[in-house]
Amino acid sequence: MRDIPAQKARPTGTVFPRILNVFAPQHPAQVIVLGFAAAVAVGTGLLMLPIARNGPEGAPFLDALFTSTSSVCVTGLVTVDTPVYWSGFGKVVIMALIQIGGFGVMSFGTLLGVLLARRLGLRSRLSTAAEIKSTGFGDVRRVLLGVLTISLTVEIVLAGILAARLVAGYGYEPGRALWHGVFHSVSSFNNAGFALHTDNLIGFAGDPWICLPIAAAVIIGGLGFPVLFELRRQYQRPIHWSMNTKLVLVGTAVLLTAGTVFLTAVEWSNPATLGALKPGERILAGFFQSVITRTAGFNSIDIGQMHEVSWLGMDILMFIGGGPAGTAGGLKITTFGVLFFILLTELQGGTAVNIFGKRLSRAVHRQAITVVLLAIALVVGSTMFLMLITDFGQQRILFEVISAFATVGLSTGITASMPPAGQVVLILLMFVGRLGPVTLGAALALRERPLLYEYPKERPLIG
Repeated sequence: MRDIPAQKARPTGTVFPRILNVFAPQHPAQVIVLGFAAAVAVGTGLLMLPIARNGPEGAPFLDALFTSTSSVCVTGLVTVDTPVYWSGFGKVVIMALIQIGGFGVMSFGTLLGVLLARRLGLRSRLSTAAEIKSTGFGDVRRVLLGVLTISLTVEIVLAGILAARLVAGYGYEPGRALWHGVFHSVSSFNNAGFALHTDNLIGFAGDPWICLPIAAAVIIGGLGFPVLFELRRQYQRPIHWSMNTKLVLVGTAVLLTAGTVFLTAVEWSNPATLGALKPGERILAGFFQSVITRTAGFNSIDIGQMHEVSWLGMDILMFIGGGPAGTAGGLKITTFGVLFFILLTELQGGTAVNIFGKRLSRAVHRQAITVVLLAIALVVGSTMFLMLITDFGQQRILFEVISAFATVGLSTGITASMPPAGQVVLILLMFVGRLGPVTLGAALALRERPLLYEYPKERPLIG
């Protein structure tokens, strides 16, 4: 009988990489979550440096973490006065975090690899495709370069317009005007809402040369890059536009019009908001706030002095948000568009959901319902918790919670007064809201378990 040869000892050099491989993210969603978390951590560390703050000491950990999360998640909620508290270095860090967060952390890292090394690995390709909602891996490089081109074009044009207006209309020195123009253009296109003025943009409420260009950049950024690409390719053939593009464009037009009419009408005679402006300026401010409410955190009127009915209407606008795969927040127009057509089909007794001449996949039904139910659960649970630990009132807390989750950044003025536990809740909401509850859920899932069988069907009573 032949002896069985002893098994060779495994080289010790392969053990450590195997251990690392166990903890390595396996799912693209896990890579995205870790990428955003790493960006927040780096931003927190930079903002804690003494050089980042005006004063002798560095920023406390919670203020730095909150500001870093708000920047990377392009939200705009703050616990400190941005123009006063942070130094020039700190503001540059905030602007860089906004740009990276708006572009997408994984997309930004992959783009650097494309530009510097001219290579694109499979893992980078997978995670970036998941982040930008691309349907194919082959076009990742082209999509990233297209996103970069659109972002830089809009930001450079807007920065020039704002700088010129600040010099001509407000007597700013050219260097200061250019800095303000660049910062606010990056904050606008990426739907962040950070401003270099303590009252945000209230001082420019009646100036169309400031408000309208910013509103245009916010709208463009909020449409989402897939819509912008399709408009560039087929702007003369709307009949060939995809269902996604049609839903986003129609939904944006409806929500902008409805929001402008609603906010202008409710606040028209409020002396603390629109009532103090001239009639033309009231319409401009109403339109600007309608644009900003769904996705960015600027404000040209005092949000804390608005009517409670306005807050409730803004809660709905913030919750809906902008277009997918862009810089906008919220649950996205397409999600609510899908739910609207499902409702309409059910009321009409139809069997298939058809939108703009196309039939909707049943998998999309489940995705839309899952996203909305998860979001409602998070918002309700967070609101109830904050009501237990603070006494700000349900309306203000609900507004703050939805603003954080939808990464909008508007505030009734209570964020800075929240206890540490409340600010941590807002940080988590911003993080989940930017990534999306489904992405975070997929990242937390330990492994996928495809079922090889199906149970028999049964219909419970509904309603």
